[in-house]
Amino acid sequence: MIGLNFHGIGEPRRTLERDEAPYWVSAQQFERVLAQVAQAPEGFQITFDDGNLSDHDIALPALMDHGLRARFFVLTGRIGAPGALDTAHIRALSEAGMTIGSHGIDHTAWPTLSDAELKQELQSSRARLEDICGCAITEAGIPFGRYDARVLRALRAAGYTTAWSSDGGGFRHGTFLRPRTSLRGDMSDGDVQAILSNRMSPLRRLRRAVRMVQKRWMVTG
Repeated sequence: MIGLNFHGIGEPRRTLERDEAPYWVSAQQFERVLAQVAQAPEGFQITFDDGNLSDHDIALPALMDHGLRARFFVLTGRIGAPGALDTAHIRALSEAGMTIGSHGIDHTAWPTLSDAELKQELQSSRARLEDICGCAITEAGIPFGRYDARVLRALRAAGYTTAWSSDGGGFRHGTFLRPRTSLRGDMSDGDVQAILSNRMSPLRRLRRAVRMVQKRWMVTG
């Protein structure tokens, strides 16, 4: 299974964070990826981070047109802000069969938080989304893909059953930690094809595996 992650589609409707712009793709790029995924949907999981308005306005209708489902990881601190999803948008995504998950409250690297701050980030965001959607929120998208052993323990303690990282490559069904690859607007067609086909050199695959093991067992914060 290959995890594909998007941040924003089309023209941003808010001021972007530093270094965020490359992670926005055009509507045309997004459509091309969906068309390929729709040919073998059982091999992919599509996710979205941050809770941008384009999740509802662009991604949702395109996904429905292709008969696809996706996961949307929302920053609850941005709900209702300019260019971000509001509560009605989040409910619409959920009612359309999309999975809603937490991306935390603020766009913060979780390993840098204290134990109390991390607990607040994970539990409060989850509670807010459950109140909006009226269902259990059990999945989280890790901001910036940064995690360590303490973050993974905190996620489990907060009641999450699945955590999505940014380690790239594929994963197996049923795993708690699931890697994704973020698609960027500056990627070539060849780059995208390599991601969709999970092409990775043996050396890169080994380095990825070692890096993931290190992050699972080390505490960096």
